[in-house]
Amino acid sequence: MIYNATHRFADVTARKMRPFAQLVRGKNVDEALEQLRFRPNRGARLIEAVIKSAVGNAEDKGCRNLDELVVTICRIDDGPMFKRIQPRARGTAFGILKRLAHIHVTVTDMEAFEAAQELELARRGAATAPAAEQPVSV
Repeated sequence: MIYNATHRFADVTARKMRPFAQLVRGKNVDEALEQLRFRPNRGARLIEAVIKSAVGNAEDKGCRNLDELVVTICRIDDGPMFKRIQPRARGTAFGILKRLAHIHVTVTDMEAFEAAQELELARRGAATAPAAEQPVSV
């Protein structure tokens, strides 16, 4: 089963949070939370909270084994920008963009994750297999 959680309009730049999303993608939930817990960044705290929310959603929907949940998708999208102006010398203005981000986390149980990986491998294998040689007519 797939369980989702989202935090929209997070007050951190998406560019600062994407390395942490890459860090936890594909890992067990407990391992991902351990990885994020010891990072000193605010973006890590926000991603950690969203992962905890996804686990809470799984528990609420009746997931039997919370220990086998895996973070399958951890995506950070750009949000809207607040445009501000900083006064500069000689009456000029300097633009400031206060960027926001959207955090999307999906966790699944280990069985569904392995089945999806096998399906993807089979799909890639069929796509890369050489086609049967066709006779060329001249």
